[in-house]
Amino acid sequence: MKSSRISSWPKLSALAKQLRPRRIESLFDDDADRVGEFSIDAAGLYLDYSKNLIDRAALRLLVELAHECALAERIERLFRGDRINVTEGRAVLHTALRDPQDDVRVDGQPVAGDIRAVQAKMRTLVEAVCSGRWTGFRGDRITDVVNIGIGGSHLGPLLACDALRYDAASGLRVHFCSNVDGGDIDRTLTGLDPATTLFIVASKSFTTPETALNANSARRWLLAAAGDEAATAKHFLAISAHPAKAAAFGIPADNVLPMWDWVGGRYSLWSAIGLPIAFALGMHGFERLLAGAAAMDRHFRSAPFERNMPVLFALVGIWNTNFLGAESFAVVPYDDRLFQLPAYLQQLEMESNGKRVTLANRPVKVATAPILWGGLGTNVQHAFFQLLHQGTRLIPVDFILAMTHQRSPREHHDMLVANCIAQAEALMCGRQRAELDDGTPAEPGIDLPLHRETPGNQPSNMLILESLTPETLGALLALYEHKTYVQGVIWGINSFDQWGVELGKKLAGKLLAEMGGGTREKHDGSTSALLERYLRSRG
Repeated sequence: MKSSRISSWPKLSALAKQLRPRRIESLFDDDADRVGEFSIDAAGLYLDYSKNLIDRAALRLLVELAHECALAERIERLFRGDRINVTEGRAVLHTALRDPQDDVRVDGQPVAGDIRAVQAKMRTLVEAVCSGRWTGFRGDRITDVVNIGIGGSHLGPLLACDALRYDAASGLRVHFCSNVDGGDIDRTLTGLDPATTLFIVASKSFTTPETALNANSARRWLLAAAGDEAATAKHFLAISAHPAKAAAFGIPADNVLPMWDWVGGRYSLWSAIGLPIAFALGMHGFERLLAGAAAMDRHFRSAPFERNMPVLFALVGIWNTNFLGAESFAVVPYDDRLFQLPAYLQQLEMESNGKRVTLANRPVKVATAPILWGGLGTNVQHAFFQLLHQGTRLIPVDFILAMTHQRSPREHHDMLVANCIAQAEALMCGRQRAELDDGTPAEPGIDLPLHRETPGNQPSNMLILESLTPETLGALLALYEHKTYVQGVIWGINSFDQWGVELGKKLAGKLLAEMGGGTREKHDGSTSALLERYLRSRG
């Protein structure tokens, strides 16, 4: 996107300059229907974005910006299966996993049948394990499932299993191991019985270094107890695009579920990568998750931009980032079950849109993905909220809240909800010095009201779920996916590659070879010194 060629861009810049001195709360005085105008319901979610420094004129121009960037066409290309991941020559069809339609094709070939076949195989595996028909090397039923993966093969399933833990119906205990740090696999396996543990190795290439190392450690742990290589087939499943590599590991073809090039890693929890979710919730629970995401997909594809939740969510983010100067934003779920959500969204948004080159092969001239960070409310009120209230940076916040929680007593949930809503109000309104000049004693020379003042005018969104269910979680994740795509379209970048990840992998491989006695490579002075320091310590 070349902002100089988009007529709405300079208009938005001028309008932002006019609005910047305004107080957000004053916009409510100007517009009696502001909450109704700046909120929307879709797919079981409610988004209130009225606490942003934005008015109707700015919103109209943002929608105009979306049209100028041909967003409607780009949405259709996404759902149609066009090769919109142009740097890798791939379609991007994670949406098809949620609602496989017979007319969806990749390179002219229908994919719905393949999707349904994989889902049927997932169902068969889940039923076999949960019923006790699938047994370990001693003939015992499986009690624990360990998912070994990293990135998109880890973050999405971990989030869903943790968020929906009260919906778990299978009786299986599901664990996750991702980090190459040996402490992770040790922690995961401690207390488990090799005879009743089933492993899922989730790796498209089946050569991801962290996953391969952890999988080999898990197999050694298993075989030390079983004493027979044949036990691998009873205790390992694989999700990979390379069944031959899985077979070389000892996993038979019947135990391998496929992955496709048209499903990116950070969008893959809807695929066979979601098998841990199906083990935890049962296949019906996994299908409910898909259904919630599909409902958001239908809304995104059909609703006019003025009443389209993902589009509006994305445009407000564009406004805060590109026109008001926010360099980061915080995601703060007021729900312990969503503890993993900020980490999941960090990969989704920053790996997707942390780009510096446009689809036209030119440097990006505007800010792209803001830094995403966050944590659980109310905990973070006693950590980084001080920065939000009295710091020097503009930091928008996404608050996420479930209206009901069957496992939280009324007095707990009342306090949680009160704190969430109060923090959004406090960030917007603040407390001005005049309100604080109450005669409270202070040390000589200290202007205490000035120190206590909180300026407010920090923007926020409030995302409400009536309750956290597989359906509403699916809709929530699809909302953020589509928001990410819309912003990538506005910025003119490819949201579906991740070339920046590759260099570190390559250099780590060289350093590992050197640690193993290979030829020393030429490094900068710091890198060479750090390597030498480690080798001396290792002995």
